[in-house]
Amino acid sequence: MLEPDLVSMIPLAQRLDRIQEPQTIKMAKLGRELRAQGAPLIDLSLGEPDFRTPDFICEAANAAMAEGRTKYPPVAGIPELRQAICAKLKRDNGLNYLPEETIVSTGAKQALANIILCLINPGDEVIIPTPFWVTYGALVLLAEGTPVYVHCPVAQQFKLTPEQLEAAITPKTKMFIFSSPCNPTGTVYSREELAALAEVFARHPQVVIVSDEIYEYINYAGGHQSIAQFDAVRDRVVVVNGFSKGFAMTGWRLGYLAAPKYMVQACEKLQSQFTSGANVISQYAGVTALTQPLDATHAMTAAFQERRDFVIGRLQQIPRLNVPVPDGAFYAFPDVSAYFGTTTPDGMRIQTDEDVSMYLLNIAHVNTVYGAAFGDDQCIRMSYATGMDNLREALSRMADAFGKLR
Repeated sequence: MLEPDLVSMIPLAQRLDRIQEPQTIKMAKLGRELRAQGAPLIDLSLGEPDFRTPDFICEAANAAMAEGRTKYPPVAGIPELRQAICAKLKRDNGLNYLPEETIVSTGAKQALANIILCLINPGDEVIIPTPFWVTYGALVLLAEGTPVYVHCPVAQQFKLTPEQLEAAITPKTKMFIFSSPCNPTGTVYSREELAALAEVFARHPQVVIVSDEIYEYINYAGGHQSIAQFDAVRDRVVVVNGFSKGFAMTGWRLGYLAAPKYMVQACEKLQSQFTSGANVISQYAGVTALTQPLDATHAMTAAFQERRDFVIGRLQQIPRLNVPVPDGAFYAFPDVSAYFGTTTPDGMRIQTDEDVSMYLLNIAHVNTVYGAAFGDDQCIRMSYATGMDNLREALSRMADAFGKLR
């Protein structure tokens, strides 16, 4: 860390002033500090599957190392993985892509950064429905674009309507970013809902659609739908996906996007100056993940659905909470605003969603993330990507904590 007098002599770049550390990371840090002090913390703040990476994927990585496949990979990804991505998109989504229309990156977050930095100029507007994943807005700001947030309340199941989309588009609109299944709400758009949005986009050919589908396999709504399936917008859709959620491969840092060839070439050019190719051992493991049966993924999703049912059921028993049922991902996003204006046993006034999260952290020792981080200051986010014993204890503590507010 720079000494204070050195900071004044060598100031940091102004672009850092445009962003802040994600609140998810902030709450995780606070939780670790509390645990270090001896508190029996249950952390529901981070979105990371608690499952091990399936053995057959790990074995593929071991085999790659044993075979000496440890050299620099091509920037855009090894040919085997790019071909496997195309086969996956055809098999699971009915989408036809060529390998040169894909690029492999160090996680889906880098894929998002690539496409945003390659397309957004200063002053370009990017429509982001809220609630949204915290990084979308930060990346737009780093690109000197202008995030345009469109609020989608719980009464709409947190979904954007065609009317809202039409009203938000201006001559400066360059991009639209959303996720389905959604982090933080678990919202899943149906084919009919995506078709209605595609009709609006068809009238605005200057808008690129970035579809974050990282939670594709963690879906309880009867099958994933991609907006890339609609011919009217297909040549303007960027599909972003990865291995972290569906294959429990968060630490492998492997993601990808599929897009028109010229956009992929631009991403490759940018990535060549940042990280070059993604971890080659992870890439060989990724080939196996995409080409082998999805039994382990489906079993993990079934476990998440069981946890979802338990968590939502217990939350709905807590008076005054408004608890929508998520159709995907592994988050609950209850509306806690009915508790604003209440008082804690030690006399603290609960005024905001952040107050609720901090109260649960310090009193119940349950770590959540306040909804303002995701663009909705009426809610808090809870991850149920942890074991049932933790969830039972966490919900018991939360019910007790809420019951003490007056």
